[in-house]
Amino acid sequence: MKQLSGLILILFFAAFQGSAQTDTSFRLLRILKGDIVHFTIDNLDNIYVLNNQNQVKKYNANGDSVAIFNDIRKYGRASLIDVSNPLKVLLYYRDFATVVMLDRFLNPVNTVDLRKENIFQAKTIAQSYDNKIWVYDEVENKLKKIGEEGKLIQETPDFRLLLDQSVNPVKIADENQYVYLYDSTKGVYVFDYFGSLKNVIQIHGWKNLKVIGNYIFGSLRDTLYRYEISSFLYDEWILPAELRSATVFNFSNSRLYALRPEADGKTTGIAIYTLRR
Repeated sequence: MKQLSGLILILFFAAFQGSAQTDTSFRLLRILKGDIVHFTIDNLDNIYVLNNQNQVKKYNANGDSVAIFNDIRKYGRASLIDVSNPLKVLLYYRDFATVVMLDRFLNPVNTVDLRKENIFQAKTIAQSYDNKIWVYDEVENKLKKIGEEGKLIQETPDFRLLLDQSVNPVKIADENQYVYLYDSTKGVYVFDYFGSLKNVIQIHGWKNLKVIGNYIFGSLRDTLYRYEISSFLYDEWILPAELRSATVFNFSNSRLYALRPEADGKTTGIAIYTLRR
């Protein structure tokens, strides 16, 4: 499935490159308007929106509201939403070092307090291939794997010993049997599941970084990028004018999502683009 997703994305961005020049290869499907601070999408094109009231709302691929997480008084604003597995959504509350696990209807099913494993500073987390939690402990400078019951399963050596420097990852991704740690100033560190460093990819300053199959996608100012991991090649696409005000981009099998201000300057909307057929 991931290989197929990668192939579709290749075709999508090939078409997108032409669209940036001629505006004929992709079209605006719809705009999801509302109180939107941040969003993410899963591999089924469901959209998860975080609003100013700290609620998380789920919309299906047609833009219909299907679920809401409204238990917002305990932890405040979620700093990260991981939907790698649509059946198990992770909300991460950085200030409390706490992960709340939700089912596909956004009902809470479990809570993991990382502080019980003496993890007090962790900027980002990610769901592992086996539904555990990857977390980078900023105090100990280690990548750790935590189980659903909150217990430590494995950890790397101290990165200051492993790499002769500390890292500050803003993104963790588990894809194709590797774990990717993205430090925007130092690059993308690639580890196997045993914690051995395999590569450091020289990508710097990208926002909206996402690893899908054999590709890494991201944006920088008015340009979208795609990096092919196996060939070390870059592709880039200059954004059309209507997308240059977008603050967040995301990608799925056949769609591009962009969070941008609406014409009134007071509301935001997620513009959803799909290929012309």
